[in-house]
Amino acid sequence: MPRDNKFYDLLGIARDAADTDIKKQYRKLAMQYHPDKNPGNPEAAEKFKEISTAYEALSDPEKREIYDKYGEEGLREGGGPSFSADDIFSQFFGGGFFGGGQRRGGGGRQQRKGEDLVHPLKVSLEDLYKGKTTKLSLQKHVLCAECGGKGSKTPNAVKKCDGCRGQGVKVTLRQIAPGMVQQLQQTCPDCRGEGEVIRDKDRCVKCHGSKICQEKKVLDVHIDKGMKAGQKIVFAGEGDQAPDIVPGDIIVTLQQKEHATFKRDGSDLLMEHSLTLVEALCGFSFYVTHLDGRVLHVKNAPGEVIVPNDIKCIDGEGMPTYKRPFEKGRLIIRFTVQFPKNIAPDAVKLLEKALPRPAAKQPARGKEGEEVEEVTLTSFVPNDGPRQGQHRHRGEAYDDDEDEHPQQGVSCSQQ
Repeated sequence: MPRDNKFYDLLGIARDAADTDIKKQYRKLAMQYHPDKNPGNPEAAEKFKEISTAYEALSDPEKREIYDKYGEEGLREGGGPSFSADDIFSQFFGGGFFGGGQRRGGGGRQQRKGEDLVHPLKVSLEDLYKGKTTKLSLQKHVLCAECGGKGSKTPNAVKKCDGCRGQGVKVTLRQIAPGMVQQLQQTCPDCRGEGEVIRDKDRCVKCHGSKICQEKKVLDVHIDKGMKAGQKIVFAGEGDQAPDIVPGDIIVTLQQKEHATFKRDGSDLLMEHSLTLVEALCGFSFYVTHLDGRVLHVKNAPGEVIVPNDIKCIDGEGMPTYKRPFEKGRLIIRFTVQFPKNIAPDAVKLLEKALPRPAAKQPARGKEGEEVEEVTLTSFVPNDGPRQGQHRHRGEAYDDDEDEHPQQGVSCSQQ
């Protein structure tokens, strides 16, 4: 099988090049072809991917061995962990081309960022209106103060695992056919995936070699005026700590509790108020206790009629705007009107004087020779079918065929 020199040619190195020469050459080419330095140049972007692929294979001893024996086809058959060209680039330059990547630890070892911790915080509408500072208590992992996060106070007690060479995983090759190999990866049983080993007698007495301990953390959460439900408050770098890990963030998510009087709609506050018929016609006056404890006197002049579901608003009495607390929305009030069930006859006459009846309409006449029938209104009672004792329509009394299939509909009950 002819030798595959593509990766060596892409990096411009010999097949017997040392690891330091491979890294040096990749660094030089990556700086030259990185997309951030060649915006809008697809050829440079493709070249960057190719040299990154070549470096990913040749910088790993196992992969380089497979490539030297079986070429690029052997790597495809053997598989292995996926990678990103920017991930390789960040090993040298700490992230993207302009330095926006993750931080690195001592000795050139890259540090990944830990997971963010999300905590919901229930707040009242008053808290969002007035602002508030509250305390959030939580448990988090921190580096052991006794051993400094090393797992042992004994000098040189922490050794790189010989079984995995500090990688935390073991890679084995298995030939499944001529020219085809399979790469298997498993957690190293010697170090349990940590990449380091510590003798039992040298382990830290406080963290027992785990390098981390648990402690209670109390955060002061500042809720600004005008914040909304679902808004996040971020405490950068306050997440769990671990060796060679950049701590993640603690993210507090606000959850608003229901309010007995008000509902929020953006910067507006909504409420309902019930009026009697007299108040709706002759004016009203009532008081509303606002979210900050102030009492608002709401009134309407006599003669300014409020109809059912009428909507009025008061400017400047809604929610404050986030970061601009002196700018407030509206307090919107929807009115319902309660009508009396009965009115005394004497009051009816007075109302007729104050509220004249509409012009009388000529009654509709039936066919010639037929009398106009008087009917009685009763309360409506919904039902799913005829009830016992319910009277049928007059036409049904003479239709025997319909006795087996009673007509369904609504009925009225006498009160």
